[in-house]
Amino acid sequence: MDQNVQPVQRREEHQSSSTNSPYISIAAQNGGQVSAVVLTQSTFHGDVNVTQNFSSTGSQISVSQISAEYKEFIVDRYKMVEEYNSILDEYVLLDKRYVDLLMIQKHREVKEREQELCSKGQRLQKILNSRNRDEYRRTSILQLFSPDDRGCVQKAVLLQANSGNGKSFTAQKIMLDWASGSLYTDKFDFVFHLKCRELNVTEDTSLEELLSGSITPEQITEVLRSSGRLLFLIDGFDELKLQKTTCTLLTDPHKTAPPKDILIALLQGKMLPKSFLLVTTRSTATPVLSKLLKPPYRFIEILGFSEKGVEEYFQRFFKDEGVALSRKAYECVKANQNLFTACFMPVICWIICIYIKERFQEGADLMSGLETTTSIYVHFVSTLLENHCQDLSHPVHDLLKSLGQLAERGMLEQKVLFDETVEADVSVPPLPMFLCKIPFRKRVHARPKFMVGFVHLSFQEFFTALYYVLLDEDESLRNIRKLLDVTNLGNGDDASAHGRNLNLQHSPVIQFLCGLCNEKVSAACIMETETYSLSVLPSIQTLMKKWILQVIAESGQIREGKVGKGIVFILHCLYELHEEDFVRKAMEAWEEIHLGITTLSTTDCWVLFYCLQCCKQISSLNLACCFGITADMLKMLQPALRRCEKLCLRMEELTDADANDLVLSLGEGNNLRYFRQHKGALSEQIVQSVLITLSKQKTVGVVGFLVKNISAETAVLLVNITQNTEVTDLNIKVNEACDASVCSYLSVSNSAGEFRASIGKEHSNDECVCSSLCMSTSDGDFTLTVYGISRPQTDPSISKISLTCPHSGTSRTDWSGFLQTLHKINSSAEAYEGCEEDLASLLGVLVSVSGLKEVELGFFSLTERWASWVLSIIQACPTIHKLRVDTDMWNGLILEEGVRLLESQKRPDCTLTVSGMRCQKPTDQCTVDPEKRFCHPLMMDLSCNQDVKLQF
Repeated sequence: MDQNVQPVQRREEHQSSSTNSPYISIAAQNGGQVSAVVLTQSTFHGDVNVTQNFSSTGSQISVSQISAEYKEFIVDRYKMVEEYNSILDEYVLLDKRYVDLLMIQKHREVKEREQELCSKGQRLQKILNSRNRDEYRRTSILQLFSPDDRGCVQKAVLLQANSGNGKSFTAQKIMLDWASGSLYTDKFDFVFHLKCRELNVTEDTSLEELLSGSITPEQITEVLRSSGRLLFLIDGFDELKLQKTTCTLLTDPHKTAPPKDILIALLQGKMLPKSFLLVTTRSTATPVLSKLLKPPYRFIEILGFSEKGVEEYFQRFFKDEGVALSRKAYECVKANQNLFTACFMPVICWIICIYIKERFQEGADLMSGLETTTSIYVHFVSTLLENHCQDLSHPVHDLLKSLGQLAERGMLEQKVLFDETVEADVSVPPLPMFLCKIPFRKRVHARPKFMVGFVHLSFQEFFTALYYVLLDEDESLRNIRKLLDVTNLGNGDDASAHGRNLNLQHSPVIQFLCGLCNEKVSAACIMETETYSLSVLPSIQTLMKKWILQVIAESGQIREGKVGKGIVFILHCLYELHEEDFVRKAMEAWEEIHLGITTLSTTDCWVLFYCLQCCKQISSLNLACCFGITADMLKMLQPALRRCEKLCLRMEELTDADANDLVLSLGEGNNLRYFRQHKGALSEQIVQSVLITLSKQKTVGVVGFLVKNISAETAVLLVNITQNTEVTDLNIKVNEACDASVCSYLSVSNSAGEFRASIGKEHSNDECVCSSLCMSTSDGDFTLTVYGISRPQTDPSISKISLTCPHSGTSRTDWSGFLQTLHKINSSAEAYEGCEEDLASLLGVLVSVSGLKEVELGFFSLTERWASWVLSIIQACPTIHKLRVDTDMWNGLILEEGVRLLESQKRPDCTLTVSGMRCQKPTDQCTVDPEKRFCHPLMMDLSCNQDVKLQF
């Protein structure tokens, strides 16, 4: 009976009875409650009537009032979250931190699990995006208790996630949303939150007492008695220290028992069997939980953030600082593949955001303090150890070594998943928060078993490196030397005529070793307490640095196909080491940094930039064979590239918006040995800006641009470069009609020096005078080569014409007329009446070229007409000493009528060469039809036709 319930006794005379009978009334006052009337040690005479007189809605109103008060309490308690680094009264709104997580219901196969464990960066992002689809039965907290495919609602849900993937935050979000009226309002009157970490006590208690932290035991009694719409949210089952998994038959929530027994009774459905359960756990405890939880139950796994979730988390975290910082922080992290991979785990995403925010408040570079992958993993491990490993049964050093033993075994056996019995092979039981357990069946009808592995391959690699530095000095050095030898870099025993063969299979472990050698990183490892700290032995640091320098000294002996990957790997080692003085020493040891044929990621460019900016000047950097360099990467590298005395660069795409970064990257007075632009087209103004920059270089080697158009002004700049700068090869492709472009260039082209320039149309059409035009100078001679439009050739048709003459011979030539006439001849679909006149005009241009030395011509076939025109050139240009004719290699022919004409008239001082297919039949020889140029069989496929080279 509640203390506010007062008994009232009245005596009344009943007219129908000669005896007095007592009338007792018990009423609740001041909000009290009457549960029952119990009469003990009493003797009664006559009739005794016990009447309960209450309204039909009284109990419901009472429970409703309790629920309202309870919800107010929950909202007040759960709307704020205390973060790992909070001190005293520092709290933040839960809605500023919580982002919907990627949840799925489908059990994946072992191969799918291995994919997830081994993937990084964009590949992991792609895999997680594939999981966020209906085929993997994606779900959300809103749907946890929705009907399944058969229309059934499971009364228990097992919510599994690895450490740091958001289990507890999800539990808090469920409590807050329910109490706020936005979740499960139609399903549950009460949701009770039981934290398993708090249940590791030995004192007996009852369920009522466990739940009485927010409402009174009497109110709890009323709720449990009158409401069947209850949800128990059992959070962190993996933190429950169970000695046994069976208990006595416990059904009464009023009865006292060990807290663990009460929890097991709830899980097994023995206590309050009509209530609902939601249990969160790490996968390492799932095998035990699955045996306790009364079936059927729904299994759901949290995979962490999706790509969209990571971006949304940054937006929420930096909401007070503004969109600009949120976007900048996100882009900086996304640019680093290793950081971005780690961000799919919510707790690491939080760690990264905390550090970025601190740097922003200090006015420092946003990424300082998070430079290396190793530093991120050290912070993550430290956070979990400090917040989830109270009352450890073994010293931290021994527990970490145990994890390292398991990790090294996986590395050596090339496994990411093991049989769960492997845990018995290590010295002490490994810390479960860094591991996961995965169910699998060997056969369809077999009972499921479990495999164990690290939450991601990168953690296996990290703990392998940590294991090596935790060993005794001699054993540590022996293991590390063995690892470096396996990599097969700097090991002279494997040298061959073809260079060294790289084995980068264990490169991440070596990179983590370099990261742990950084004193600032190791000083922060593992727990910031007086009981444990980590310091890497000087002998290990010396070994790693000596090995890196040896690799650099012998990098020229690496096999050509793997040189790029090998050098990028060494750059990552330097980056993880993050000691500026040593990085400078190592970079200066390279005569040329040649990354070879490789595809660079944004992370690789980030690492390259760090290593370059440690040096005042770089002798030579060759990125000519590197694929994937985007405008954003160029912008990242730009401050460091201008320090390169010699530079080779290849870009995927370059637009007007990006060209300024290219100009800044090139600087002045350097040697641009190579530049190629693969996609994009530059405007006239930007082209001129780039050309001016090129003119300020000491030398310009092979350079290629895609441009929209070339004006006379740009043509002058091109000529000035070839005259005043040492140019080897200048190639310019034009997007628009380029007849005016090439003519304007040629009209001022009288360059000196050694160079080659090409101007042509990227996508040729009838409006263009030619497909491409190339110019080059060599030994004082100027060579112009014009290729005709690529179309089915006709007769007459000139597919190619090349002229070589002294520089002085170009100034008085009507190049515009030459190109227009050539275009007119080639653009005709068939022979026309003015053909002879145009050929005569073209011949006139050739005659005007002073000192013409060599001519090369390309025809579809050598006919009598073309043979006659060739002879006309030889006769009209007495300075020619070499003339070459090539016919179409696929379906063209050297016809006998043309051969006979060339044989009849010769000039001894001029060598005439004709190459192509010639029919060898004495009679009924093959003929050609230009309109059927690509019809089969091709002339070259006929046995009677042979490839010949005739000299007259």
